[in-house]
Amino acid sequence: MRILLSALLLALVTACGPESSDTSTPETAASESVEDESLETAEPAAAEPARLVVYTSRQPHLIEPLFNRYTEQTGIDVDYINDNEAALIERLDAEGSETVADVFMTVDAGNLWHAAERGLLLPIDSESLNAAVPKALRDDQGRWFGLSVRARTIVYHPERVDAEALSTYEALAGEAWDGRLCLRTSQKVYNQSLVAMLIEQHGEANTEEIVRGWVDNLATEPFSSDTRLIEAIEAGQCDVGIVNSYYLGRKLVEDADYPVTLFWANQETTGTHVNVSGAGVTRHAPRPEAARALLEWLASPEAQAEFAQNNLEFPVNPNVEPRGIVKEWGEFRADDTPLQIAGERQAQAVRLMDRAGYR
Repeated sequence: MRILLSALLLALVTACGPESSDTSTPETAASESVEDESLETAEPAAAEPARLVVYTSRQPHLIEPLFNRYTEQTGIDVDYINDNEAALIERLDAEGSETVADVFMTVDAGNLWHAAERGLLLPIDSESLNAAVPKALRDDQGRWFGLSVRARTIVYHPERVDAEALSTYEALAGEAWDGRLCLRTSQKVYNQSLVAMLIEQHGEANTEEIVRGWVDNLATEPFSSDTRLIEAIEAGQCDVGIVNSYYLGRKLVEDADYPVTLFWANQETTGTHVNVSGAGVTRHAPRPEAARALLEWLASPEAQAEFAQNNLEFPVNPNVEPRGIVKEWGEFRADDTPLQIAGERQAQAVRLMDRAGYR
C-alpha cells in the first residue's frame, strides 16, 4: 500500500489538512444526473487489477491497516491520495474521465452527498452492500455507502451536572444551561448535519429558535475542535457540550478516569444523531468492479469490527458488535432519518446557523 505523490495534485486544489481539519466545508454545487450510468453497464476489466486508487480524507493510520489486510488477501495494492474532502471533490471534478481514482472515501453524509450530487460517484447495485448497510445509512441510488457509524451526542462533567437533568439537544437551549454550554464551530460539517436533521424534524422556524437558544447559553466562543471542547468541560470552562463520541473515547483510552461522561441524547424522542464515514465508486473509476469489491469487503463482518474500532466508532453492519470502550457505552436508540437529508438540507442549515449568530 502506497501514498501517491502529492506532486500529482492539481494546482487548483487548495492545500489544507485531511479529516482532522476543523473548518473545511464542502462547496454547494449543481447536481449532475448520472441516472443512466451504473456499475452494471461499466465495461468489465480484461484482467484482475494490480491496484486500486482511493481518494480519501480519512487519516492514514485509520485506513492503512485495512488496506494492507485487503492486499494480503487479494494481492491487489490499495494506493491512496489523502487530502481534505472539499479539495478531493474539486480534484475529481477537474480530472473527469482522466481520474486515477476508483473510490472516494470521506467522513459525514453531507460530504458524500455533495460528491454524489455533482455527478462524481457511480450508482452501484450490490446485494451484499445493501444487506450490510442499513437503508438510512446509504444513498438511495447506491452512489455511496456508510462504512462506520459515529454518534454526535451530549457530554458533561459528572460532578457539576446530574445526568437526570439531561435529555435532548433541543433542551440545551433552555434557561437551565445559561452560561454552561460549549459548542464546536458551526463551520464544521458535523454540526451542519446535526442542524440539518433538526430542520427535517422540527421545521426551519423551530430549529432556528433552538439554535438561538444554544448561542444564548454559550459559556464561551465556539471551539475549533471537539477535543478542545471536551478539555474545556474538564477544566470547568463549561459543563456540557455536543461532540462526536469517539473524541471522548480517545481521552478515555489515555485516562480511564477522565472526568467527562457521555450521555445518549433524545432517547425518548427522535434518537441520538448519528452519521457515517463512507465511500462510493467514482463515476469514471478505471476499475469499477474491483472498486465495488473493496467496498463490499469493507462492509463485511471480517473487516467491520476493525474499521470501526480503529477510530472508536460503531460498525455500520448490524451483525457486528462494537468493541472495547465503544461497547462499554452500551446500546442506544439512533435517529433513523435517512442520512442523505443531511446533505439535502445542509445549505439551509448553514444559512440558519448564520442568522442565529452561531459561528
